[in-house]
Amino acid sequence: MHKRITVFIATILMMFSSLAQAVTTSDLHTAVLQQDYSKVKIIAEKLLQGNVPPTEKNDVLYYLGLSHLWSNEYSGARGAFTALIENKPDENLRDRAYLGLFNSYYMDNQYKRAHEIIDELLKSAQDSEFASLVYLKAARVNLRLTHWDKAYKYLKKIISDFPDSLEAHTAQQLLDEEQYFAVQVGSFIEQARAEQLMNELQSKREYAYIVETKDREDRKFYRVRVGQLSALNQAQQLKIKLAKEGYPAQIYP
Repeated sequence: MHKRITVFIATILMMFSSLAQAVTTSDLHTAVLQQDYSKVKIIAEKLLQGNVPPTEKNDVLYYLGLSHLWSNEYSGARGAFTALIENKPDENLRDRAYLGLFNSYYMDNQYKRAHEIIDELLKSAQDSEFASLVYLKAARVNLRLTHWDKAYKYLKKIISDFPDSLEAHTAQQLLDEEQYFAVQVGSFIEQARAEQLMNELQSKREYAYIVETKDREDRKFYRVRVGQLSALNQAQQLKIKLAKEGYPAQIYP
C-alpha cells in the first residue's frame, strides 16, 4: 500500500515537473519584451529541442541568435543566424538574420568578415524593408576599414534616398566626422561635466577634446573624445588602455 502511494506521489511530481519545464513561443516573446536575455536563450533552446512547429522554428532561431548576440556570445549568435538563413525564411526574416550575422562579426571586431556579410545583403538592399539600416551598416564597416569614399557614398545615399529614416540623422553625423579615429569616453548634456572629464584626461597627458553634436530633437550634446588616429589598431589599443582605467571607451567613427 505504501509503495503504491509512493509511486503515485512520484508520478504526480514528475507531471508537475514536466509542466513547469514546458515552454511556448508566447513565453519566448514575453522574455524578449522583458529583455531577459538569459531566459530568452533557455526558452529558445528548449523549444528547439522539442516539437516546435516548422512555421515557428525560424522565429525561435532568430531570437536564439539575438540572445547570444546580446550576451556577447558571438560564435553562438553566428550559429543560430546561419542556421536560420539556411532554412530560407521569408525576405523580412532573412534580412534580419543577415543583419544579426553582420553584428556578430562587427561587434567581435572581425570587420573584413562583417564587410563580406553586408556586401551579400547589399545585393537586395534596395528592396529590403531595412534598406536604410543596411546602408548604414555598410557605411560603418567601411569606415572601420578606412574605405572612406565607399563609406561616404552609402551615407549620402541614406540622406538622399531615405531622408525621413531613423538612420538619416546618424548618417549626417558620420559625414561630418573627420577622416581619423578617436575614442569617445563620455557624452553629456551639461557642458561643465564634459569639460571636467576633458580636464581630467588632459591631466593624464591624454589628447582629449570636446565635440559638439545635436540629436534628432535638436538637443546639444558635448562628447568627450581622445586622440586623432589614422590607423584603427592604434584606436583599439587606446580604447583598451582607457577601458582599463575605467572609462566607457568607444571607437569613432
